[in-house]
Amino acid sequence: MLFFLPALLLAAPPAEPEDLAQRLKEFTAVYSAVERQAADPVAPDKAILGGAIPGLLRCLDPHSVFFDADQFDQLKELEKSTRKGFGSVVSVLPGRVIVLQVLAGTPASKSGIAPGDEIIAINGIQLARLDLDQLIGLLTQSRQQPARLDVRRPGNARLLVITLTPAEVQSPSVDRAFLLRPGVGYLRVTSFDAETGSQIRQAIEKLGGSRLAGLVLDLRNNPGGLLPAALDTAAMFLKPGQTLLSVRGRAVQSAAERVPKTAAPYQFPLAVLVNEKTASAAEIVAGALQDHDRAAILGEPSYGKGLVESVFPLSENTGLALTTAYYYTPSGRSIQRPLHDSRIRQSSISERWEQQREFRTDAGRLVRGGGGIQPDYEVPPEPLTRFRIALETSGAFPSFATDLTRGRDPIPSDYEVTPALLDQFQVYLSERNIRPGVAEWTAERSWISTRLKQEIFNQSLGVERGDEVEAQRDPVIAAALEKLSAPAKSGD
Repeated sequence: MLFFLPALLLAAPPAEPEDLAQRLKEFTAVYSAVERQAADPVAPDKAILGGAIPGLLRCLDPHSVFFDADQFDQLKELEKSTRKGFGSVVSVLPGRVIVLQVLAGTPASKSGIAPGDEIIAINGIQLARLDLDQLIGLLTQSRQQPARLDVRRPGNARLLVITLTPAEVQSPSVDRAFLLRPGVGYLRVTSFDAETGSQIRQAIEKLGGSRLAGLVLDLRNNPGGLLPAALDTAAMFLKPGQTLLSVRGRAVQSAAERVPKTAAPYQFPLAVLVNEKTASAAEIVAGALQDHDRAAILGEPSYGKGLVESVFPLSENTGLALTTAYYYTPSGRSIQRPLHDSRIRQSSISERWEQQREFRTDAGRLVRGGGGIQPDYEVPPEPLTRFRIALETSGAFPSFATDLTRGRDPIPSDYEVTPALLDQFQVYLSERNIRPGVAEWTAERSWISTRLKQEIFNQSLGVERGDEVEAQRDPVIAAALEKLSAPAKSGD
């Protein structure tokens, strides 16, 4: 989270002026010797802006950064930028991109791209030659300007050449909301933006509001976002006056955020899902709900990013992003994980993190500190066997679903994969030289059936319905449902 602050805030007096003066004198002497004696001339900008200042900041933490004039202009433009794209949902495999869904009214929809189409090249770059990271990078870059796509459509021998111009696309941060079973809702929140709080409340009301018997709030892979949105979200489930978080820093006045006195929170049972990519604002929500014993936290330990980053405009249109404080959960745990770097001497704050690893919730439960949010119940994601990896990377599921659904009426919502369809899929795999043994096929039969159903729903009914199918086999969601249905126990 970045906050722009006036440059005058940097004018704090040094703690030890005599020692600072001596260090600056030594630096000046070194710079003077380099300027006079170095084999090649040294430009002041390169030595100070590109060397001395970044070197100083590296002694602090990886998030404190100096911006030269060009970089600072880019940062300010990024703050004002809008989210652009083509309006399509794709399945990304090594060397392959298959269209799963096209959103109405978007550039992709207007171009005629359809589910099942495979993108072969972007701006002349053959996707088959790229690894997964390169492919994702190319897709991200292509959304910033007009892109020429070479598209292969099943049943069409000729490649289609389509040019797409990116446009502003509305992408809600609450991108999934449905019932996992009668009375138990599921929300997936992908980020915390200005409208996230209102989107969460609207989604809950559509699912049943206060009549819900429980809710699973999925914050996995949520990198965070705006602090006010995180506070609004946590306040929907906590009592008026309860602490949401506190902020502490050496030059920042300590402060605590609390649930508004006028809040009318939901009372139904709550489970929150986190993983190693849950960060920042998402960790604030999970930490507050955990410390007040309001929700069961399930999944994997979160990332551990709880920094207050302030941006100071400097002279000559340069700028400085500096870590000025840290976020703490209601029990006093620092969300920021310690920085284990031999170049960085541990500060007194970091040392206190190491000494205080255990904290207590309102009910007296022990919760571990040291950075990030440790789940109450650690549940690993669905395992990937060698056979599953082979099937996923081959693109067999979306390709088979394309052949099955293209040119046919949408499948019914109660559609199920039959044994005959599984046999048909096995023949399809064999024709592509994928021939698992009988034992391997039998062991994975249930998983294959669900994956097939998911891809068929993706292309016939939309990826939202496909995600509902995926949720039914997700072990973390299954564990959350079990906790929501279990009677409360003292100390749980």
